[in-house]
Amino acid sequence: MKVGLFGFGKTGRAVATVLINEKITKLQWVAARHKEEQFSSATESLGIDSVDSAKFIDTGSIDIGKLLDKNPVDVIVDFSSESGLDYYGEEAANRGISIVTAVSQYDSKKRATLKRLARKTRVLWSPNITLGINFMFMASKALKQAAPDSDVQISEEHFREKAEVSGTAVRLAKLMGQEVESINSVRAGGIVGVHEVLFGYQNETLRLRHESISREAFGNGAYFATTNLPHWPIGYYNMQDLIQPYFSNQTTDTGSIQKVTPGLRGKLARTLRILARKID
Repeated sequence: MKVGLFGFGKTGRAVATVLINEKITKLQWVAARHKEEQFSSATESLGIDSVDSAKFIDTGSIDIGKLLDKNPVDVIVDFSSESGLDYYGEEAANRGISIVTAVSQYDSKKRATLKRLARKTRVLWSPNITLGINFMFMASKALKQAAPDSDVQISEEHFREKAEVSGTAVRLAKLMGQEVESINSVRAGGIVGVHEVLFGYQNETLRLRHESISREAFGNGAYFATTNLPHWPIGYYNMQDLIQPYFSNQTTDTGSIQKVTPGLRGKLARTLRILARKID
């Protein structure tokens, strides 16, 4: 699968490393705002011995149509900025190239553009593309629905220089119906990223904790999205859409297949709410 990458900062470099080292993906080129002049390719810059070309592209000197004519790809992965979409969006959609973007913020106009492009091709936007975080979103939402009266605390930890509150923590807070101001933030050393949701019940507590040990976690998520998205119909997706089918049919430890029907789901939710309020 041929891939083009936008963005070659700290995270983009980690993503490129994963895409180059995996067998299914072939990183064709990297479009970077500040091209590393001393290197001709990402593989050379990263010190990776690979047959992948992964050559640097100066987007200021080549039209996107010509770039895609000379270097066709199946998927574009974007870790740059919201302006990158203006350069490649229309042409990629017209050619049916899948778009995987992990840009942290898009304004309302750009979000509308993503959805419009999704009428022609597959578009996935995930501000935090790690598998673990998206599983945390899904699990947190399910637990809150099952026991809405539980106490919830959200914490996030990041490197010393990060000034703003984590966007992922803000999303978790909104998902849990919490005030953004209630998020507990820690800034220390070179912490890549830690997020935790604590559920407080009457007789127990449950903590969902995700830690990004290295930025390659974003590369793993991008790889998952890149290799799964092309198999979906044309449309607009997030990471949770792609993960959900893996939960649809689960084998229990007795070997049976457990399917949760709407009726059973309601009974389970009521039971959990009762347990959450019960006092010994």
